[in-house]
Amino acid sequence: MNTESLVPVRVMRRFSASPERVFDAWLDPAKAGKWLFATASGQMVRVAIDARVGGSFAFVDRRNGEDIEHVGEYLEIDRPRRLVFTFRVPKFSSASTRVTVDIVALGAGCELTLIHEGVLPDYASRAEAGWTGILNGLAATLA
Repeated sequence: MNTESLVPVRVMRRFSASPERVFDAWLDPAKAGKWLFATASGQMVRVAIDARVGGSFAFVDRRNGEDIEHVGEYLEIDRPRRLVFTFRVPKFSSASTRVTVDIVALGAGCELTLIHEGVLPDYASRAEAGWTGILNGLAATLA
């Protein structure tokens, strides 16, 4: 794969919740299983989170009778400001990408910026739509 052709995908979202609540929702298995990599038509059948630098995560969403696994490793955990992790969906690719989540406090709530590095250009719009949906799910979970 020509890594020069890979692009970053950036998604921003404001939340009325505190930076701590938004950050913690990424690492709490009970909360994360409701929105992170979950789909409306799927069923989350497994959530495993080892929330430490060097720890890993695995989410398995059953879609149309097929299990889709989302896995990665935590590279940086700086509560409540930054979370960085690798990301793979083994069913579709062996490639590992990198996701950075930055959270900045605002007067009432916070703003989250997610940057997904290493995305193939043909999948950039799909990745952007996917992360936008995921962050909408986070907002609904925190409401």
